[in-house]
Amino acid sequence: MNHDLIKTTLGQLLEHLNFVYTNITVSNEEDYVRAEIEAPEPSRIIGWHGETLNSIQQLLKAIIRTKEHLERAPFIILDIDDYRKMQEDKVRSIAQQKADFVRRTGNRIALAPMSPYFRRIVHLHIANTPELQDLSTMSTGEGDYRQVVLRLKEEKLKTGEELAPVIAEDDGLENLDI
Repeated sequence: MNHDLIKTTLGQLLEHLNFVYTNITVSNEEDYVRAEIEAPEPSRIIGWHGETLNSIQQLLKAIIRTKEHLERAPFIILDIDDYRKMQEDKVRSIAQQKADFVRRTGNRIALAPMSPYFRRIVHLHIANTPELQDLSTMSTGEGDYRQVVLRLKEEKLKTGEELAPVIAEDDGLENLDI
């Protein structure tokens, strides 16, 4: 992915939207690109529950896709003032807490519905954390109501059995912004 193109395009986009910024840093992380924005008023760019940041991110991905003649939008995550990193850490922490619940009770549990990006974080966290290797994850549901279900690996579903997880009432995921 062309980091200079991302940096230039994002800078132009922010300027057109009259957002003041001081620096943009672009880096590769795992299988995606993270663009960090430094600005004197990060809350203006973040917007209410990240709506403005999400919109800028979508615009940036669409512009890069067009300029680079890509078949699908590139996986670019915008962050400012560690806003996204804090959300990612929150999702991992909640997944860890729910994993402890699954172990204690033996019951599967469904996390609150979340975006594909945050579901992916949960799946990767469970799969890549050595002490959680006794658990598995799966996504269930449709559209905006798609959620991750955590369960013990030994638990076998009988053919035709419907998944009926415990629904977590207040798991802290209701304000995720991606």
